[in-house]
Amino acid sequence: MALHATLPPLRGRVTPDAPLAPFTWFRVGGPAEWLVRPTDADGLLLLLRDLPDAVPLTVVGAASNLIIRDGGVRGAVLRLAGRGFGEVLVEADGIIAGAAALDAVVAEHAAAVGLAGLEFLSGIPGSIGGAVAMNAGAYGREVVDTLDWAEVATPAGLLRLSAGDLHFAYRRATLPARGVVVRARFHAQPGDTAAIAAEMARIRAAREATQPVRARTGGSTFKNPPGQKAWALVDAAGCRGLARGGAQVSELHANFLLNTGGATAADLEGLGEEVRARVLAQSGIGLEWEIKRIGEVTA
Repeated sequence: MALHATLPPLRGRVTPDAPLAPFTWFRVGGPAEWLVRPTDADGLLLLLRDLPDAVPLTVVGAASNLIIRDGGVRGAVLRLAGRGFGEVLVEADGIIAGAAALDAVVAEHAAAVGLAGLEFLSGIPGSIGGAVAMNAGAYGREVVDTLDWAEVATPAGLLRLSAGDLHFAYRRATLPARGVVVRARFHAQPGDTAAIAAEMARIRAAREATQPVRARTGGSTFKNPPGQKAWALVDAAGCRGLARGGAQVSELHANFLLNTGGATAADLEGLGEEVRARVLAQSGIGLEWEIKRIGEVTA
């Protein structure tokens, strides 16, 4: 109960030894030592202000691009959800979205009022907080191309940071220490409603045809090396369909790992490392993980 005693009073829930696997798209992983779900930004700011530095803090959003290891996660695991973090506001030239709002939902809000430029979000699994934190992108655009600002909760208070302040790079943003994205504004421009709908339909169809969207997966496993496609390197190394335990490299898209049923986090991560080793041996290129892996490895 030591950690619980250090937490400030907040509107929300604090749950010890909380299962995390049900939140993840892979459906694997051990529990959180403490799962903290504040109701609103004020509660989050109090938590960040008063949580001792010695207590690890891990933020879990939609968990679409995440492997939680089988030994679970120590310290406080923060999950933003509900009305306090999921609101989407439509403006004349953009959208303000809470960190828990799903990327596809934000794209749908923009399309409904004829705002163009955010269609690419419909092709990104996950939520806005994670999209900002990793500069998510798909179909030729990235968050950096459309972000005006992000509000980030920190132990010192709430900051509003521009795209420049976040120093975006490929699949990376630089957040302040213990910074948590609360909401963000994306600019858009008036467009033809039919054309916007057609582009979103094209993206959905492309995903359905080329990605295992209905499987227990985690999105793109590895980053694309400069001038290369990760899936092509994996395929060339003979890894399409490769399996370990209940984990498998997708037959449909070689840059996706699957939990075919009964996989452990160790199966998935071990398979990913085997793929990296085979690609390095075949091409001399070291693939970098795009999927984030957190937590403790079991003995």
